[in-house]
Amino acid sequence: MNKFGRILGRILTGALVIILVVASGGLFYFKSYLPNTVAPQSFPQIDGALQVSGLDGQVDIYRDTMGIPHIYASTSHDIFFAQGYVHAQDRFWQMDAWRHIGSGELSEMFGESQLETDSFLRTLGWRKTAEAEWEQLGPDSLAILQAYTDGVNAYLKDHNDTALSLEYAVLGLLSPDYVIEPWEPVHSLTWGKAMAWDLRGNMGDEIERAELLKVLTPEQVALLFPEYPADHPVIVNEIPVDGQISKVEPDLGLSNFDYSSISLDSTAYNASLLDPVLGPLGDGIGSNSWAVSGKLTDTGMPYLANDPHLGIQMPSIWYQVGLHCSKKSDDCGLEVAGFSFAGVPGVIIGHNDKLAWGFTNVGPDVMDLYIEKVNPENPNQYEFNGEWVDFETYEETVNIVGGEPVTITVRKSRHGPVISDTYNPTKDVGDPKDKEFIPFKERTNLGLPDQYVIALAWTALTPSTPFEAIWGFDQAQNWEEFREAARGFHVPAQNLLYADVEGNIGYQMPGDIPIRKNGDGTLPVPGWTDEYDWEGFVPFEDLPYTFNPEEGYIVTANNQVNPWDYPYLITKDWDYGYRAQRIVDMIESAPGKIDQAYIQSMQGDATDLNSKSILPVWDEIDYKAETPNQAYALDLLTKWDSVCAADSQACALYQRFWWNLDENTFNDDLPEKNAVSGGSKEFETFRLILSTPDNFFWDDKLTEDVVETRDDIFVASLVETVEQLEKDYSKDPTKWPAWGELHSATFENGTLGKSGVSLIEGLFNRGPFETGGGQSLVNATGWDVGVGFEVDWLPSMRMIVDFSDLNNSLTVHTTGQSGHAYHPHYADMSPLWASVQYYPMWWDQDSIINDADGHLVLKP
Repeated sequence: MNKFGRILGRILTGALVIILVVASGGLFYFKSYLPNTVAPQSFPQIDGALQVSGLDGQVDIYRDTMGIPHIYASTSHDIFFAQGYVHAQDRFWQMDAWRHIGSGELSEMFGESQLETDSFLRTLGWRKTAEAEWEQLGPDSLAILQAYTDGVNAYLKDHNDTALSLEYAVLGLLSPDYVIEPWEPVHSLTWGKAMAWDLRGNMGDEIERAELLKVLTPEQVALLFPEYPADHPVIVNEIPVDGQISKVEPDLGLSNFDYSSISLDSTAYNASLLDPVLGPLGDGIGSNSWAVSGKLTDTGMPYLANDPHLGIQMPSIWYQVGLHCSKKSDDCGLEVAGFSFAGVPGVIIGHNDKLAWGFTNVGPDVMDLYIEKVNPENPNQYEFNGEWVDFETYEETVNIVGGEPVTITVRKSRHGPVISDTYNPTKDVGDPKDKEFIPFKERTNLGLPDQYVIALAWTALTPSTPFEAIWGFDQAQNWEEFREAARGFHVPAQNLLYADVEGNIGYQMPGDIPIRKNGDGTLPVPGWTDEYDWEGFVPFEDLPYTFNPEEGYIVTANNQVNPWDYPYLITKDWDYGYRAQRIVDMIESAPGKIDQAYIQSMQGDATDLNSKSILPVWDEIDYKAETPNQAYALDLLTKWDSVCAADSQACALYQRFWWNLDENTFNDDLPEKNAVSGGSKEFETFRLILSTPDNFFWDDKLTEDVVETRDDIFVASLVETVEQLEKDYSKDPTKWPAWGELHSATFENGTLGKSGVSLIEGLFNRGPFETGGGQSLVNATGWDVGVGFEVDWLPSMRMIVDFSDLNNSLTVHTTGQSGHAYHPHYADMSPLWASVQYYPMWWDQDSIINDADGHLVLKP
């Protein structure tokens, strides 16, 4: 359980004990009263007519059999108003939690346990940045946000507490003084910052490299962070760039910089404070998308497929919706369907009547950590080019429900906010177990002097919102208009995949990509000089793009974007292209014309390319099994087809073996905090060292007088695997588990579902659902070596757009359309998602009406 859950759990446990002891039938309260009496109070009205002030005219909302609303109105204002209304109907708890995250106000919901997290969020300044964005928006964007906000508040006007969501019944035990406030437009904008953090790139890799350089040589660290493999695909093979631009040659001398006196523990700790509420950054983060042109398809028209990979959560991060002008005109140009964020107007990913688009994360290096030298005589000053300059400082007050406000002081250097300040309980104020430990509230403003602090430069802290670009995508009618909208997509940079009704396919990389004077963004850099400053951003015209490539397809899977001769540095920390390679292989080896069924099979593909590198090594090892079970295991592994289906015993065996092999190879060489996790980076490192049986990393440093080789580690890992399976399951290997028994998805409410109180978790969490796939596979159901086989990252939705007939498009997302526990649409999609099945992504109004379970009319 994470820190959020532990603290919240202790508080809730106390409240629960009181209920169980004082109230008669306490168990009845949680097992029957809340699910059967309280929960239905928040279920939305989906039929009939309601009079709602603020509308221009009548709005028709059809709910299909999956609970998805399709909104029809005569003005754009009413469409966005109604979208805010239905978001609040189905997902207001999620919206409320998200806005408190974005504004650094979790303590106002959950109390003092969230003070550290709020303090770090205030230091990052998401709310301040969003407020600056609001002031810069044009009139059309302001109108969209205001109409949406008015729709949310129209629903809040008549609903409160448990009429909004069951969670408020439990929150009342924890925070009885909590008051639900009206929605504000800036709340929508702050979620753009949260998503930018969620897709933030390589800050963790910067910290890890610096820490590893304290114990390993630069050459050894380079093996742990290998270059992108030359035999894996890039997204754009060639791009026209101004010939006058000279290729950037970063200064790589930082690998010899002495990091021994630089503590990055507090920076890493502060960043981890957001893991419980936004999910940790792992190798599983990413996405797949591909577009196939009509010359390769059965219909002669393109297919566009997309499945974004995000952290597992309940409810789904996505809210599916259709937004339709009753009659499309210059005054009402919306005709779009797809996936939105509850709390944000518009459709983030989907299609309109002319084109479709999908997202995968570029992962550009848009974060740099600067080591600032602090004046030992004045902690409010830092060095720059030989002079002491003042930090910019300001105070933030964190309000705590049921407690007293706490004021913190934020410091900013010329590079950005200082993110190593005053949050880590063990940083220069003792250990929590010691009497000398200074509690957080007492040390927040101490200004304890350090020789160095860490400041963060990050493009997301400059005012700009991705949502203006998205509203442009919603209404774009061709490639030129789509690219023009993409120009405004600054952060988080996404691989924008495109296809249209004219048969075109295209790709555009947007975003603010820093140009550095020196350095390649892989390590923290000295901030006391301007030698490592940013000099500007790559011009949009020079960012990679392609349109109707000769090969007839475009594949993006977080792999390297740019061609090898590209003059700018985007990042050194790409995903290593195993998913991309598999997708390309499947397209190029298709048995005939590619049809929709084949694309479904591609999205569900569970081939583990890593195993195709690992398992052939057994042919080179002179090993005779010592027990029948070892022989059984080795035979099962070497005959396995490398497919991680849910019912595959061989996959379960292999993944246990891979876990042990990964840890046995590297963890003896690494600090505990840098332990392996098993993703595509380690796939590639193994590929590099497998051919060198005496490589440094094969030797187990924990054994004395023995120098192990590759073969020794392989054998030891197999023996360990068999012993684990015998102990945990059976001496009879036929009773060893299949992959789905180990690898299941449990969807947990991001706040109350992680409390550690089983009665409360049982109200909101759903699962487990057995599934196939795995880490860095196309069906990217992520898990982590050293943590567990349970799914922690996943395809958050799957979408296949059919340009021969948009009404024939298919989709699914992870849980259900509703955010209300015990509602029929709370988790009805989860079995479909787990088995890679789909439902119709209705487009034609007649199909929507024929499939409708409800028709709600909003009248002014």
